[in-house]
Amino acid sequence: MKIHPLNTGNFKLDGGAMFGVVPKTMWSKTNPADQNNMCDWSMRSLLIEDGDRLILIDAGIGDKQSEKFFSHYYLFGDDSLQGNLKALGFSPDDITDVFLTHLHFDHCGGAIRWNKDRTGFEPVFKNAIYWSTENHWQWATVPNAREKASFLSENILPIQESGQLKFIERTGDFTKNVFPNFDVLFVDGHTESMMIPHIQYQGKTLVFMADLLPSVGHIPLPYVMGYDTRPLLTLSEKEKFLHTATTENYILFLEHDSANECCSLQMTDKGVRLDQTYRFSDLF
Repeated sequence: MKIHPLNTGNFKLDGGAMFGVVPKTMWSKTNPADQNNMCDWSMRSLLIEDGDRLILIDAGIGDKQSEKFFSHYYLFGDDSLQGNLKALGFSPDDITDVFLTHLHFDHCGGAIRWNKDRTGFEPVFKNAIYWSTENHWQWATVPNAREKASFLSENILPIQESGQLKFIERTGDFTKNVFPNFDVLFVDGHTESMMIPHIQYQGKTLVFMADLLPSVGHIPLPYVMGYDTRPLLTLSEKEKFLHTATTENYILFLEHDSANECCSLQMTDKGVRLDQTYRFSDLF
């Protein structure tokens, strides 16, 4: 197996929304904001070569939305999903599996594009199985008012219409049969049934954090996003995970941290805190 980090792009989100009830004087120490209170965030994916399979975990925001939509998110930089995929020597047609941690637009938008005559939408990865989980699919396709702006039908329904959608069950044996080198942790605080892949790689456990831990700035327990639908549940899920990650020496791959690709944790007298940050290439 070989794993590649793949940055699909960079965007900005409101710092207050990203840190919930935590005051700006505290969260801005790790995530400084601009004059509009916006902080920089990445949208990283992982690309996994595993035998005859090429697996993409999450797909970024894509480029098919309107100019008005993108004006809210201030995309910046030269990174793109397809550009960085090409830089690694691959094309979209090489992807065999697209593993979507959840269906918020900044995680799945890059997996669907306009068709040639712009009359509808189609999968970017025509040879891939798209993996979600049934509980989350139902949650996303009949969205609540709080998440409706994050679950865009043009990002989601074309996956099912293409016939390329399959579901991962919330049982370890099923996941192991589909992805032999994965374990998947299901968490429900950010959104229903978000999947957190734990990947065994070169003697380490690499965890793709999705939105359970967007950045190193979110490690202290109260630092929970305002976007989370069940913040008290996030607190308990995060506390349990952080203790396990510290005990088991997990390497955390950070999807949204603009400065840090990976980190490790340590136990302190204040609880679990950051140990070290790493570039992926420094570890593997």
